[in-house]
Amino acid sequence: MSVIDTLEPPAVANQKVASFKPRLLQSEEHGLCPGCGEPVAIRLVLEIIEELQLVERNVAVLGHGCYGSFVMLLDVDSTLCLHGRAPATATGVKRMRPDVAVWTLQGDGDMVNEGLAEILHATARAEDITCIMLNNGVFGDTGGQMTAASVIGQRTKNSIDGRDPEYHGYPIPIANLVASLQGSAYVARGSVHNAAAIAQTRKFVRKAFQRQLDKKGLSLVEILTMCPTGWFVPAAGGADYMMESLGKTYPLGELKDVVEG
Repeated sequence: MSVIDTLEPPAVANQKVASFKPRLLQSEEHGLCPGCGEPVAIRLVLEIIEELQLVERNVAVLGHGCYGSFVMLLDVDSTLCLHGRAPATATGVKRMRPDVAVWTLQGDGDMVNEGLAEILHATARAEDITCIMLNNGVFGDTGGQMTAASVIGQRTKNSIDGRDPEYHGYPIPIANLVASLQGSAYVARGSVHNAAAIAQTRKFVRKAFQRQLDKKGLSLVEILTMCPTGWFVPAAGGADYMMESLGKTYPLGELKDVVEG
């Protein structure tokens, strides 16, 4: 048995022997804020697309948000659409190209504020598309304003004292609404706040794409992502803050799976 001496520095430095960058991500350089969770979530989706051998058979439809800048970094066929219209655009793509996996990427502001009707009607029609929603409870791209998903007490740029249900109303749990409709095949809520959550979310994303391939109906994965800049918290404290605020209102886990009952 060989014994590695750890009392002294190694004679030969460790070497990186494999790439940790998904092949479909053209660069790991991006312009998002420190502590942002969206790059991690996007990375998971790209890994699953490659794992399911959909590299040449997928089309992405991106909404408007900070993640929109990734359209130049994703080595997949993609398009941007009007605010909130990603599910409707994806419907058109899928009906014209039923042979490809069509997926959308939206923020909570884009999906729940500007496109609430679109996601609900696409679900009611049981469209075979996979929708990914990055939920940080703010309009990050426009400065951190409150969205329909902001939780009670959450501070945003236009709710400095925290969201007040008597004045602002209550948050809309979009995943729960989608799960309640007959046309949804798979609905789950994940997070990227730690390694275990990332691994779990990865499984959710894989199932969501698989249900589309099985032609079961619409699938949705809501992913809680950090936005320290929009939350007025240090970058290092974003994960803890997220689970103490959004995490308590939006529990993680699978909400619906027509295959597994």
